[in-house]
Amino acid sequence: MHQIDAVVVGAGLAGLRAALELARNGIEVAVLTKVYPTRSHSGAAQGGIAAALANVAEDSLELHMFDTIKGSDYLGDQNVIELFVQEARKTVYDFEHLGVPFSRTEDGRINQRPFGGHSSPRACFSADITGHVLLHTLYEQCVRHRVHFFNEFQAVSLMIEDHVSRGVVAWDIRHGGLHVFHAKAVLLATGGYGRAFKITSNAHANTGDSLSLILEAGLPLEDMEFVQFHPTGLYKHGILLSEAARGEGGYLLNGKGDRFMATYAREKMELAPRDLVSRAEQTEINEGRGVGGMDYVYLDLRHLGREKIMDRLPQVWELALNYLKVDAIEAPVPIQPTAHYSMGGIPANIHTEVIFNAAGDVVTGLYTAGEASCLSLHGANRLGTNSLQDAATFGRLAGGRMTGFIRQAGFSPVSSNPLDRATERIERLISGGNGTERHARLREELQENMTRHAGVFRNAEGLGQLQKTVRELQQRYRNVRIDDADQPFNLDLIEALEVGHLLNFSEVIVEGALVRTESRGAHFRTDYPKRDDQKWLAHTLAWKTDSGVRLSHDKEVVIYMDRFPPQERKY
Repeated sequence: MHQIDAVVVGAGLAGLRAALELARNGIEVAVLTKVYPTRSHSGAAQGGIAAALANVAEDSLELHMFDTIKGSDYLGDQNVIELFVQEARKTVYDFEHLGVPFSRTEDGRINQRPFGGHSSPRACFSADITGHVLLHTLYEQCVRHRVHFFNEFQAVSLMIEDHVSRGVVAWDIRHGGLHVFHAKAVLLATGGYGRAFKITSNAHANTGDSLSLILEAGLPLEDMEFVQFHPTGLYKHGILLSEAARGEGGYLLNGKGDRFMATYAREKMELAPRDLVSRAEQTEINEGRGVGGMDYVYLDLRHLGREKIMDRLPQVWELALNYLKVDAIEAPVPIQPTAHYSMGGIPANIHTEVIFNAAGDVVTGLYTAGEASCLSLHGANRLGTNSLQDAATFGRLAGGRMTGFIRQAGFSPVSSNPLDRATERIERLISGGNGTERHARLREELQENMTRHAGVFRNAEGLGQLQKTVRELQQRYRNVRIDDADQPFNLDLIEALEVGHLLNFSEVIVEGALVRTESRGAHFRTDYPKRDDQKWLAHTLAWKTDSGVRLSHDKEVVIYMDRFPPQERKY
């Protein structure tokens, strides 16, 4: 057993920023991560981090706030958004002082580029490797401040009793064996869950582990039906081609060579928000205007010229060349919508404290930040570059909040059998018994069906069919057998655990989408194509019970009616 003041699960931007804040405050902190920290998926973010610095054009906090509220389709909590935009500038300057090599204007200020849904250029960037440089800088600073890293540790269960967090049980991937991490405070920052879908921009590690563990602990998830599909995923692979490509002036073309966004968002064109652009793309494809009748359209950068592409978008160019053999300087790049970001997640209040009901009661000592969390910042649709800012800002604030808690709290006692649940799960998979199911096959069937029925467009018939499929897959998962019985580097075991997580929370996505009979942000129902504020201007909380998923829509959306009342969303 390890006893340590603070444990952070996940080494992406949110986790590392929280760990750094704790360490700077003199708190002993350990980071558990199932991949090496600098391989965390935050490093794949390309385009920028949002802040209203007004370095290249007029901008204001009020405008950033309005854009984020409008982008959320009015489901974002406006008190959280207000705090977010106020802290954003401080977060960016803090990164600058930590040594992040931002791209610069000619007069030496941090450069900024346009991004979808933003009214002013506010994406602070480093070419198209912004997430990479932020992540590496934070990791260097964490090492400098003596943060303890437990690399290649997979969280297996949460130690929560009587709504008090007592730590985490994790599996040592390299050597095998379970470890108990007894902590005063735990932060869950395990990122997104795009691997529930077949076409996704997410890394293989993004399997929503902590969301599943939250459900198993009897706690709810929030707004899981809102899954963002990014419009520029590399055809067939789903790998992200940054929105920076459109921010720098790239066009979207259909099979006829038309810039089809003129039909859907005449004012913003390619810089409309992602939910709108993805639906436009999918509509072109569904109506036969994909390239050659296929299920893709083009991202065209040719008019930007070699110098600008290689200076501002070198990674976009390299990805297209390496994966599709397309030189973006000479030819348009095939793209399609790809599952990208989860607006929903672990419910938390504005202080990043995990809550367990609509009244906002907190689980003592448990915190969350980044994509795994749902502070109700992004509502029904996130704007590009707000995610890195979300992870960094609320990671920093979580670290500060945890510091205050740890300084006045003691270690809560751990039960006499903290390993029981985790041990039972591991032994069942390793011993195998007479199981005949393979986890890889179950994962493939889940991903195919989630993409088909819970993708850009949804309806009751498809979601009902998907609901049945997920439940059948859950039953079959109980019969899973793995082949590798060893403990060190047993990736057969890790992948089996991950598939269990995917099946666990995917049911919540489907149930939430089926019940929400409206279209809002990234959740678009073809059988209910209009937003319905009268009935659905509310958050979804979802619990797993023995009889299925229990939903509640009692959690109200925080709206400043005198400043930003809901209105029709036009671009």
